[in-house]
Amino acid sequence: MEEADVYAIMSDTIWTILMGAGPILALALIVGLGIAIFQALTQVQEMTLTFVPKIVAIFVGLVLALPFIYATLSHLSDTVFDLIMNGPA
Repeated sequence: MEEADVYAIMSDTIWTILMGAGPILALALIVGLGIAIFQALTQVQEMTLTFVPKIVAIFVGLVLALPFIYATLSHLSDTVFDLIMNGPA
C-alpha cells in the first residue's frame, strides 16, 4: 500500500463521516436556531423547551436518515475490505 492509497482511504473516511453525520447535525442546527428565535421573540426562557424538541427532532431525523447512513458506511467498508483482500498492487 502506497502513500496515495492511504491518503485516498483517509479522504474517503473523512468524507463518509461528514456525509453520515451531516443530515443529523444540520437538523439539530435548524431546530436549535428555530427554538432560539422563538425564545428571543417571546422571552420564554424554559430550559426544557430547548432540549425536548431538539431530541425528538434528532431521533426522528436519525430514523429517517438511517438507510442513507448505512449505505454510506457500507460503501466505505466495502472499499476498504476490497483493498485489504487485493493486497499490494
